[in-house]
Amino acid sequence: MRETVLEISHLSYLYEGEHEALHDVSVSIGKGEQIAVIGSNGAGKSTFFLNLNGVLTPKEGTISYRGRVIGRNRKDLNWLREHVGIVFQDADSQIIASTVYQEVSFGPMNLGLPREEVKERTDEALRYMDLTDMKDRPPHYLSGGEKKRVSIADILAMKPEVIIFDEPTASLDPVNTLMLEEVLEKLGREGRTLLVSTHDVDFAYRWAERVLVFEGGGILADGDPAEIFRDGEILKKAHLKKPLLLEAAQILSGKGLLKEGEYPRTIEEFKKCF
Repeated sequence: MRETVLEISHLSYLYEGEHEALHDVSVSIGKGEQIAVIGSNGAGKSTFFLNLNGVLTPKEGTISYRGRVIGRNRKDLNWLREHVGIVFQDADSQIIASTVYQEVSFGPMNLGLPREEVKERTDEALRYMDLTDMKDRPPHYLSGGEKKRVSIADILAMKPEVIIFDEPTASLDPVNTLMLEEVLEKLGREGRTLLVSTHDVDFAYRWAERVLVFEGGGILADGDPAEIFRDGEILKKAHLKKPLLLEAAQILSGKGLLKEGEYPRTIEEFKKCF
């Protein structure tokens, strides 16, 4: 049984003048989990993330981190943001400083940490994301993939326990998408708690150990990726398609070429089946 780090209870959120973007969402997030959050546009994924990080405050319900219910005061919200970091879909909306080094050091400086610790955290995050040689460059002139690496380094320098990625592969080319997956794998091995929203069902299937399916502002399904993606009703309601590797495994299983119930999630696992 995993230790709970985030507890979301009956969460609802209403944008001004609109219908509820989230309605009665309750879910527990365990330490070290790798969770893919999927669903069609407007299903509530980004609004859910912004509530978890304290950017938005719920209309109803509560968010608890490590057993502490987060109030609407600045002290509680700053404490939540220190431990739950978010990498936004658009890196330009996150980047504000004139050099990469200043950008990555901004968060630790705002925590009021000693200068030496700020430097140590910044240098470590730059090394982690292979940005040391770019530290004096203006971030707004970097490529899309490089900006994404800077926005991730921003969050790593804060040393949060939970990291949220909102559509991290959007607008990335295949090379930078692979880079991002490698970073996620590394963070997962280090025991970080990761939540990633994505429209890429193939990525969600091979990477996640748990899938949350959002639909109409609520959680339609929560479970093992293979179980979720084999459920035709869930896929239909959430306007999702079946991952290609799972579909191929089911076809081969039907022809007796794979054992029944054998669902490889990566190409490497698939090769070992033969």
